[in-house]
Amino acid sequence: MKASTFADLSLLFVALIWGATFVVVQNAISFLEPLAFNTVRFTIAAILLGLWLVIFEKHQLQKLDKKLILSGVMLGFWLFIGYAFQTLGLLYTTSSKAGFITGLSVVLVPLLMIGILKQRPGMNSIAGVSAATGGLYLLTMSDVSSLNIGDALVLICAAGFALHIVFTGKFSSSYPTLLLTAVQIATVAALSAVSSVLFEDWQRAFQPEVIFSADVMVALLVTSILATALAFFIQTNFQKHTTATRVALIFAMEPVFAAITAYLWADERLTYSALTGCVLIFAGMIFAELPSGKLESFVRKIFPKKEADFKA
Repeated sequence: MKASTFADLSLLFVALIWGATFVVVQNAISFLEPLAFNTVRFTIAAILLGLWLVIFEKHQLQKLDKKLILSGVMLGFWLFIGYAFQTLGLLYTTSSKAGFITGLSVVLVPLLMIGILKQRPGMNSIAGVSAATGGLYLLTMSDVSSLNIGDALVLICAAGFALHIVFTGKFSSSYPTLLLTAVQIATVAALSAVSSVLFEDWQRAFQPEVIFSADVMVALLVTSILATALAFFIQTNFQKHTTATRVALIFAMEPVFAAITAYLWADERLTYSALTGCVLIFAGMIFAELPSGKLESFVRKIFPKKEADFKA
C-alpha cells in the first residue's frame, strides 16, 4: 500500500473517532464547563504522551530545542483557537450552523495554502472542496437564519482549525512526531486552563460529584486517549505523506460519522437532504483521491475546445 493511501486511511480513522465521540462530549459538557473539560482532557492526553515519550522514546528528548518548542506552541495555539471559539460561538448560534461554519475549514485550507505556503491546489482538490462544501451545507444547515455574533466566532474557529492543518503539514516532517505532538497538546491544555479560570466556573472541575460522574469520566477517558493523544499523534505523523487540502477533505467526514453515530446510538433519523449531503462529502473525498490528471482529462473531453490550465 502506498504511503499516501495509508496516511489518508489513518486520517479517515481520526475523523471517525472525532465523529463517534461527538455525542459523548455533548453529554459531558452539560455537567462540566467546556473549557474546563478541555483543560482536563488535554492535560490527561499530554501526561500520557509525556510518559510514553520518557519511557519508550526517550531519545527524542535530545532533539527538543527552541525551534521545535515554538513550532509545537504555534500548532497548539491554533488548535486551542479552534476549540475555544467553537465553544464560545455555540453560546449564540445553533449547533447546525456551527457545524457548517466549522466545516468551512475545508475551503479555507487551500486558500491559506496559496497565501502562506504558495501552493496551488489541483483540479481534483478544487472539485473535492466544492462537493464537500455543498454536502456540509445540506447535512448541517437544517435551519437558515440571519447571521449573528456566534457565527462570526465559529468562523474564527474554522480559521483556527484550518491554520492548524496547514502548519501541521509544514512542521510534521521536520521534527519527531511524538515530541511535537506532546508540545502542542500541552499548549492547548495550558491555554484552556487559563481561559477557564478567566471565563468559567472552573471550580466545578474539582467537585467530586461532577468530575467523577459516569458521563464525564467516560467522556474524559475516551476523548483524552482516543480523540486527543492518539488522534493528534496520527495526524502529526501521517500528514507529512499527503496534502493539507486532502486532510481537510478527509476531516470533513467527521459530521458524517457523527450523524451515523447519532443514528446508531440515539436513533436519530437523517433527512433526505442530510443523506444527500453525506454522499456529496464522501464524493468530495473521493475526488481528491483520484489519480492526478483523471479529472482534468474528463473535463477536457466534455469541453474539448476550451483551453484550461489545470494544475495536477
